[in-house]
Amino acid sequence: MDNIRVIKLRLPLDHAQISLLQAGDAVTLTGTMLVGRDQVHQRLWQLLSKQLPLPVPIKGETIFYMSPSPAPSGMPVGSCGPTTSARMDPFTPALMDAGLLCSVGKGPRSQQVVDAIAKHGGLYLYTFGGCGALYAKSVKSLTCTAFEDLGPEALFKIEVESFPAIVAIDAHGCGIYEPSM
Repeated sequence: MDNIRVIKLRLPLDHAQISLLQAGDAVTLTGTMLVGRDQVHQRLWQLLSKQLPLPVPIKGETIFYMSPSPAPSGMPVGSCGPTTSARMDPFTPALMDAGLLCSVGKGPRSQQVVDAIAKHGGLYLYTFGGCGALYAKSVKSLTCTAFEDLGPEALFKIEVESFPAIVAIDAHGCGIYEPSM
């Protein structure tokens, strides 16, 4: 275990940082990222398809696919584990076309998302299901930024410090998942 290299990344990410990463690299994230799931993605996609402005800029942003649990005393958020990324796949290429750079979740992605990541020099980071309490320790603040009517599934911005993840799909479209047969 001592030979595992962990790359410390600062958010927001940029193409120079991303271009040095390879599928399988262990990383930690420090800075701010967006948080949203299915309904947030659908609303953002609808706004884009109607050529309407988004409630927050997404150019260069990272989005974490999770829904925060209520915060225990003294913490900004409760358990905050990832949700299945494939549920966001219908919307991800359009969001990447609009400038989204990185997504964070669990599970494999569709070929359309892999192609969009490679096209835009983006990134997909894998986080482990069942580790929501661990990830919550990295969250320093949580703020609702849009779609408050969705409750815990609204669009949030979180500040994280040393948030652990694995590069699942790198900027060249190389990934940790076996190709489908």
